[in-house]
Amino acid sequence: MTARDVILARVAEGLRDVPTGELADDIDVPRDYFRTVEGDAVERFIERISAYKTTVKRVAPADLAQRSAEQLRSRGLGRIAIPPDLPDEWLPSGVKLLSSALDVQALDAVDGALTGCALAIAETGTIVLDGGARQGRRALSLVPDYHLCIVDEQQIVGTVPEAIDLIAASVRRMLRPVTFISGPSATSDIELARVEGVHGPRTLDVLVVSPA
Repeated sequence: MTARDVILARVAEGLRDVPTGELADDIDVPRDYFRTVEGDAVERFIERISAYKTTVKRVAPADLAQRSAEQLRSRGLGRIAIPPDLPDEWLPSGVKLLSSALDVQALDAVDGALTGCALAIAETGTIVLDGGARQGRRALSLVPDYHLCIVDEQQIVGTVPEAIDLIAASVRRMLRPVTFISGPSATSDIELARVEGVHGPRTLDVLVVSPA
């Protein structure tokens, strides 16, 4: 038997005693997940995502465009793809801003991408993208080798269950894929040799927008 056959056989065995016509929603499943974090959620998020080799800086709303430009210039990046609905007050000067509608080959040739996010999770240091406002299409955060992500403090929740509760309705309605980003893309082979930039950007910078 192939691995696929084994898995399907186990699924069939697990469903053997399920009554005909029974649906998943007919069963009440307890979902008393851990939903709180101790201390400041924003500080926890910054601490956790920084541990993944992510550069994180806190900025005031009025300084966002300037600080974005400074971050891009510090890395020598001049051609940046952005979503079509990125706010004017976010747009950095001194760099060439390109449409996110580029094909994959053109996206691969830009220096990086600048986007917002749907949510961020403090407990795991994770950014959540669902293709909504200020995020652009999924390829924008996966193809370029660099990603600068803007996270508003109010978008940071404590735990994964909180995040899932908030995005579930939009995901079901829009049928869009969700991307969870915990630091730059990295993987390890069987000898634990770390390789970065395999499944997404090699470098991730985050600007956390704090109230003035």
